[in-house]
Amino acid sequence: MTDLRVHIGKTTLKNPILTASGTFGYGPEFEPYLNLNAIGGFCTKGISLEPRPGNPGIRIVETASGMLNSIGLENCGSRVFLDETMPKIARYDTAIIVNFYAYTEEDFVKLAAVLSENDRIDALEMNLSCPNVKQGGSAFGADPKLIESLTAAVRKVTAKTLIVKLSPNVADITLTARAAEAGGADAVSLINTLVGTAIDRRTRRFVLGNKVGGLSGPAIKPVALRMVWQTAKAVKIPVIGMGGIASLGDVLDFLIVGARAVQVGSANFVDPGIAQTLAEGLDRYLAERQETIDQLIGSVQE
Repeated sequence: MTDLRVHIGKTTLKNPILTASGTFGYGPEFEPYLNLNAIGGFCTKGISLEPRPGNPGIRIVETASGMLNSIGLENCGSRVFLDETMPKIARYDTAIIVNFYAYTEEDFVKLAAVLSENDRIDALEMNLSCPNVKQGGSAFGADPKLIESLTAAVRKVTAKTLIVKLSPNVADITLTARAAEAGGADAVSLINTLVGTAIDRRTRRFVLGNKVGGLSGPAIKPVALRMVWQTAKAVKIPVIGMGGIASLGDVLDFLIVGARAVQVGSANFVDPGIAQTLAEGLDRYLAERQETIDQLIGSVQE
């Protein structure tokens, strides 16, 4: 087997294939479909201090080459997650990355500190990018000054690898990426979903209960690839790429433009075992070419 290890802050991934938060549950839900130990790691659904019921009404609608979701970060809350969920997933021999979310800087800091008490959690992914909630991280995600100060505040309370998940719904993503780096982030992940909506022509009403949601799937890949390429050139910390990854070719494209790891999102709903398939495919690709993972990453010719 090819050595596919990559380093994200203090965290070593056995390969660069991760699953994206919000598309993989808490992890155990996918046990029937793949060997979780065969992938580099997985990101849990977003965790908040207290449980969240999520958004009302219709939450998912299919679109051309993708989907809109407006889940609203429904989750069990930090205490249930640490007491009941973590013992179930701690046995996996792969990186556990906990995505977390709050409404205020104080709660971001408090939550990061609480999660950091668990030794089995390998990294924290701070979600500053969810477009389908009415408050919270999405407000932080567009302001570089807020991102830098919030990242710095969270950095003070955790020694774990800190990943900042950036919003694509900004004028210049390199500014927010640099702000996260300046605040002490070990890595940035991008892109999250683009803001979109859908209309029921028959009733002339919005389809989603929240009216707007996050667009994901193959339709957003060109935008994601461009932003990852720009960001990889703008920061010195690792970039984790995501957005429309549905094949080995997509994985290669993101790595070639400079991503050090990738996250697979909506494709998990089409093929629950795709992350393992991609990890195995990447292994074969590099072995056949007699190429290392480091030779592949950032190899785009400009």
